[in-house]
Amino acid sequence: MNQTRPGPVQYALLALLAAAFLYPIWWAVSSSLKPAADIITDPLSPGPVTLDNYRAMFADVPIGTGFANTALVLAVKGAMTMFFCPLAGYAFAKYAFPGKNLLFGIVLLTLMLPTLVLIIPLLLEMSALGWVNTYQALILPGSIDAFSIFWMRQTIAAIPDELIDAGRVDGASEFGVFARVVLPVIRPGLAALAVLTTMNIYNDFVWPVVAVNDTSHQTLQVVLSTLAQNVTGNRIGADFATVWGELLAAGSIAMLPLLVIFVLLQRHFINGILAGSVKG
Repeated sequence: MNQTRPGPVQYALLALLAAAFLYPIWWAVSSSLKPAADIITDPLSPGPVTLDNYRAMFADVPIGTGFANTALVLAVKGAMTMFFCPLAGYAFAKYAFPGKNLLFGIVLLTLMLPTLVLIIPLLLEMSALGWVNTYQALILPGSIDAFSIFWMRQTIAAIPDELIDAGRVDGASEFGVFARVVLPVIRPGLAALAVLTTMNIYNDFVWPVVAVNDTSHQTLQVVLSTLAQNVTGNRIGADFATVWGELLAAGSIAMLPLLVIFVLLQRHFINGILAGSVKG
């Protein structure tokens, strides 16, 4: 089957789109390395490189605490998602049990509920359990979510039943079949789920700001949301340029982990996204 290669016009359009998407990132990083006053007086031109914004930001903002809390939540909550959701997807895809379709339909219905609708019931539940201002409140709600179960169910459903039956004939247990037969096949889907889960947990703001109100448990996004107040509160007479310089410095540091994760997993992520679009 002949495939048409992109021409110069297509490459030029792609280059323009890439530049349009990358320019804001370049501007944020380059501006964070400029003197604060130059960000306001000459926002488009690169200036002399300085780390003053970063030094001031680390002195004024507990960004290290935010990173540590986010890393803890991401590690535990992400591990729960990556362990339990593929198992649930496997059950929905390859097992027959009474009420399976009804139960899966209920799971899908929860995707239609806006996050804001669930905040008050979840907060009341956390309060009844005594989990407000705890890591349990940050980790457990949403750790096993409907989208991840649906994603894994659709990915695993494409595996031929004969392949799974062959593993059972060889004497593998049900969990052994899942670990030795299913998991190697769905690695692209798992990588895509890992990237999406990392992004969702890392960027989550609404629930952490509701469930936690003490600084020792604040995640990175909550810390960033209060950065301007911290800068002006810790430094008397801090001007607009100073706040912007530290905001850009904090934002540049905050986006690095996601960029690294995406670069490392981009091939598997793209393969996982496209896995269901082509039938072999």
